[in-house]
Amino acid sequence: MRWKHLLLPSIAFLVIVSSTREVRSAESHVAVKTQANPVIQLAQSQVSTATKSGTFVSGEHKTQGTVSITTKNGKSFLELDKSFKTSNSGPDLVVILHRSDNVIGSTKPPAYPLKKGDYIILGRLQKFSGSQTYSIPNNINLAEYKSVAIWCRKFNATFGAAKY
Repeated sequence: MRWKHLLLPSIAFLVIVSSTREVRSAESHVAVKTQANPVIQLAQSQVSTATKSGTFVSGEHKTQGTVSITTKNGKSFLELDKSFKTSNSGPDLVVILHRSDNVIGSTKPPAYPLKKGDYIILGRLQKFSGSQTYSIPNNINLAEYKSVAIWCRKFNATFGAAKY
């Protein structure tokens, strides 16, 4: 008989406590969602912005696509878009920034050779087509460079260039 008197209040207590936890859990989810909104807005405000862009012109080999210089959190990047494509026939292809605004027009065919000191190498070409990104070192003054080029170091041949 005593168990019946204790059992009924115990069950009621458990139901009340578990309901309270569910309400608290729902409240904490609402609080988290509300607090997450400023973080989402902050992340959206840190989206990279394109500062300069240009379209590739072929040199030694057919090269096409668009290049952009973007800035994100104070850091500059060179981005080749998904339409970028160049020949896979060159060894040692690199992506460079060049001082001239007309790399192809200021060099001579068929190789369109570059002069030392007129460019800075950003890195080896990652792939012959498609989107890719290259970090631009902070010590580079982008105002001194007016073009991007795909260049074969071994044969001093410019595959293509884009004024930005």
